[in-house]
Amino acid sequence: MPIYEYTGTDRLGAGLSDTIEADSIKTAKMKLKKSGVVLLSIDEKAAKKSKLAALFPTLSGSGSVSTRDLAVSTRQFASLIKANIPLVEALAALIDQTESVKLRSVFSEIRQLVNEGISLKEALSRHPKVFPPIFINMVESGEASGTLPLVLARLADFMEGQVRLRQKVQSAMTYPLLMAVIGGGLMLVIFTFVIPKIANIFVSMNKKMPWYTEALMNFSFFLVNYWWALLIGAAVIGWLVKGYYSTPSGIVKRDRLFLKLPLFGEIVRMVAVSRFASTMATLLNGGVPLVTALGIVRAVVGNEILAKAILEAKENITEGQNISDPLKKSGEFPSLLLHMIAIGERTGELPPMLEMVSQNYEEQVNAKVERMTSLLEPLMIVFMGLSVGIIVMAVFVPLLQLQQLK
Repeated sequence: MPIYEYTGTDRLGAGLSDTIEADSIKTAKMKLKKSGVVLLSIDEKAAKKSKLAALFPTLSGSGSVSTRDLAVSTRQFASLIKANIPLVEALAALIDQTESVKLRSVFSEIRQLVNEGISLKEALSRHPKVFPPIFINMVESGEASGTLPLVLARLADFMEGQVRLRQKVQSAMTYPLLMAVIGGGLMLVIFTFVIPKIANIFVSMNKKMPWYTEALMNFSFFLVNYWWALLIGAAVIGWLVKGYYSTPSGIVKRDRLFLKLPLFGEIVRMVAVSRFASTMATLLNGGVPLVTALGIVRAVVGNEILAKAILEAKENITEGQNISDPLKKSGEFPSLLLHMIAIGERTGELPPMLEMVSQNYEEQVNAKVERMTSLLEPLMIVFMGLSVGIIVMAVFVPLLQLQQLK
């Protein structure tokens, strides 16, 4: 609850300077007026942060809200509303149960707005960085239909599913990335410390070396003496690539490249399709109109190529056509999704069909990621072995030749 600092006078005219805790500045003024204080000034007290929190705000919970934290709070909120607790009291209980400092502050502001008569949807929409469009639209639908607990529970299920999927992909990529970092560090040590010392031996012998040994030593010399040029070059190239891929045409080319990558491209497409199906099912189950749902899904699917196809489908829907035909025409969506959407449109069971597709592709993503990880591990070991073998050959073969000449 916010704390306010105020100055004023009491009934006898004596000066006062103190703090008061209240839901809002309006409530604070009413409390002080009832106690006989004549206000001169009142302001919300700024929370003091530690030096560590100032340097690393995410450690203290004052940074952005994670999907996991929002999912947990949404689940708790659904339980409170389902227990027929009034909305303002449920928000107050939610503030006490929320661990995230940022989220607790946001819920405190929402509670204050709802207490002043603003709808929950309107209060949530004032925090677009915390609550995505799917969250706000489903809450609006739940408020209108009187099914807010059910809608919140579905939102929690949806966000928990997204967190699980992201964690599985991230955990599967941890080992290959760790191997790449260790391998890169090992190569850096070899080229900056080991090879220069061996190069000095070759130079002192004044013997001609094989071309591959000279190339290896020249690269080592360049790395040791001009490392700063490599860093500057990498930074400039990274800046140029980032700038290009921030433009509309660059985003399209980047997303198309992601879809065509070997091994990874199929996983990227499956993750996007799973997200599309699960988001659409959640929105439609929550009572959000189909056209509105397509607009939201387009923004959260995470790939501009697929988003363009969804936009075309949305335009066709407004003209009275179905969804499956424009999606099929784009050639970007798998046949299973298209068949299930077509069946769902004919039978009027589109949300259940989309849920089945989402579950199916989530399972496929898990299987693909596991197979890719099991394939990447030996490939990286072989690559590391070959790299070290080439270096050893380039260094020790000339040494053996020199030894034979003696």
